[in-house]
Amino acid sequence: MLSRVANSIYWLCRYIERAENVARFVDVNLNLLLDTTDEYSQQWDPLVITTGDHELFLKLYHTTTKENAIKFLTYDENNPNSILSTLKIARENARTIREVISSEMWEQVNKYYLFVKDSSINHSLEDLYHFYSKVKMESHLFTGITDTTMSHGEGWHFGRMGRLLERADKSSRILDVKYFILLPKLEDVGTPLDYIQWGALLKSASAFEMYKKKHRRIIPDNVAEFLILDKEFPRSMRYCVNNALESLYTVTGTQEDTFSNKAEQSLGRLSSELDYTQIEEIQSRGLHEFLDEFQTDLNIIDDNIHHTFFALKPPLQNMVQS
Repeated sequence: MLSRVANSIYWLCRYIERAENVARFVDVNLNLLLDTTDEYSQQWDPLVITTGDHELFLKLYHTTTKENAIKFLTYDENNPNSILSTLKIARENARTIREVISSEMWEQVNKYYLFVKDSSINHSLEDLYHFYSKVKMESHLFTGITDTTMSHGEGWHFGRMGRLLERADKSSRILDVKYFILLPKLEDVGTPLDYIQWGALLKSASAFEMYKKKHRRIIPDNVAEFLILDKEFPRSMRYCVNNALESLYTVTGTQEDTFSNKAEQSLGRLSSELDYTQIEEIQSRGLHEFLDEFQTDLNIIDDNIHHTFFALKPPLQNMVQS
C-alpha cells in the first residue's frame, strides 16, 4: 500500500474519532449543567486547557464564556481541532482516496461534514444537546460502515490504529477533566457533587451502563480503573492500546511480543505497562501524572508510526563509487 494512502486512511479515521470526542468533552460540561449549581458548572476555561488549545483560544476570544468555549470547540475554523475543522480535514482525506475506500464511507463522511457545516450557520444553544448526540451517532455510523463495507486489509488496519489511538488519548483527557480540574475543593470529595460528576463523566464516555453492570456503585477508584485498565470495554485506554497494537502487528507481519521498528517498540511497551499495572500503583504515582505521561507516550507512538510508515524516505545512495 502506498504510504500516502495509508496516511490518509489513518488520519481520516483519526479525525472522525476526534470530532466525536470533542463532542464528548463538551458533553461533560453540559451534563454537569443539568445537575449542579452555577458555582460548579462554569468550567469552560479548564475544559479548553485540557484540549491543549488554550493559548490559541485566548488569542481568538480573550475571555472565557460558555458561548465562546462552545463556538471555539465546535464551529471555529480557526481552531484546527474544532469539530467542523476536523471533519473538513477528514472529508479531504477521504476525497483523495475515494478509489480505496467504499462509496458508502465517502457518502457518510460527506453527509456528516455537511450536517455540521449547516449547523454552524443555523445553530442555537437550545439545540446543543441534540447536536452533540447527533455528532456522536454520525461518528458511530461511519465506524460501522467502515467495518462492514471495507476489506479488512492493510488500509482498514491503519484506519483502526488511527481511531483507537485517538480514542485512547481522548479517554485519558476526559478522565483528567474530572480528576484534576472539575473538583476544585478537597472538601467536595465524597459529596453528592463528586458522584454527580463521576456519573456525568461515565455518561460522556458512553460507559455508564457497562460500568454499572460490572461495579453497580459509583466509586471513584473503580471508575478510574474501568476507563484505564478494563480489557473488554472498547473505550478504555488499555483496550484501545492493545487493539491498536494488534492491527500494527497485522500490518507488519511481526510476531507478537517482539518488534522490528520503533512504532512496534513504543506501542508494545505501553501495552505491556497497561497489562501489568494495577490501579493502586497508578493512584500512588498520581492519576493526573499518570495520564499526562500516557498522553506523552501516545504522541511518541504517533511520531514513530509517521516515521515508520508515512514519512518520505531518502533515495538509496549508490554504494559503489566509480
